[in-house]
Amino acid sequence: MSVENFFSKEEKKQITDAIAEAEKNTSGEIRLHMEGHCTIDVLDRAAYIFGKLKMLETAQRNGVLFYLAVHDHKFAILGDAGINQLVPANFWDEIKETMLAYFKEGKFTDGLAKGILMAGEQLKANFPFHKDDVDELMNEISFDKNI
Repeated sequence: MSVENFFSKEEKKQITDAIAEAEKNTSGEIRLHMEGHCTIDVLDRAAYIFGKLKMLETAQRNGVLFYLAVHDHKFAILGDAGINQLVPANFWDEIKETMLAYFKEGKFTDGLAKGILMAGEQLKANFPFHKDDVDELMNEISFDKNI
């Protein structure tokens, strides 16, 4: 199965709707990138994808990448420097653990949507939404062939 078809059209909409909902609470920018395989350290790969998706270019350096290597059962959450300067080192751990519990049950869509919404809530404290905020990054899911 190709990575683009891992989620149904409805599941993709549930995920992108979660991104839009999470971003209503924060000026932070959230993306999901999916690949089939990750043959290197998952955080190293996520950092590479973060750069390829131009997530380093947000005004407040407050982008968050959810990275998923479907066939290798690997995932990572990576925040930009603006976030990491303000939050404790274990900031993403609760979100990862929550997502992992869903993933172990085969509920990948629900796990991603829940993690994305949790990230939006966490980001709200340091990066609240302002009426003049601009959506700097697209909310669509990106795939390995698209970058």
